[in-house]
Amino acid sequence: MVRCVDYNAAMGSAEKTGRRFSLGEARALLPTVKRVTAEAVRDTEALATRLHGLDLADPGRQRLSDELEQIVTRWAHYIQEMDLEAKGLWLVDFDNGEGYYCWCYPEESITHYHGYAEGFAGRMKIV
Repeated sequence: MVRCVDYNAAMGSAEKTGRRFSLGEARALLPTVKRVTAEAVRDTEALATRLHGLDLADPGRQRLSDELEQIVTRWAHYIQEMDLEAKGLWLVDFDNGEGYYCWCYPEESITHYHGYAEGFAGRMKIV
C-alpha cells in the first residue's frame, strides 16, 4: 500500500521564495502532478516487488535499489521543475504565500493546507 511519507516535518517557519499558487492554479496543475506521481508509484511498486523476492545476498538487490532511488529522484526533480515542493515520498506542496496547499498520492484533489512550519502533520481541511 502506498503511503505519503513526510521527510520534512521540521521545516523552518521562514517564508519560502519562488512561485505562489492560488488554489485554482494548484488544482489546475494537479492532473499533471497526479499522472507523473502515479507513473512513479507504479514503477517503484513493480521494482519493490522484484526486490522483495530476492535473497539478501543476491547481487541484483543493489541494482534494483539503485533503480528505485533513480525513479524517486526523477519524480522529485520533475515536481521541482513545476515550481512545486516534493516534501516526501509522493507528497507535494503548492506554495500559496502563507503556507502550502498540500496533496498526497492517491488523494483525488487538493483538500488540505498547512502553514510553513506545521508540515504534513499540521494539515487542515480547506473550507
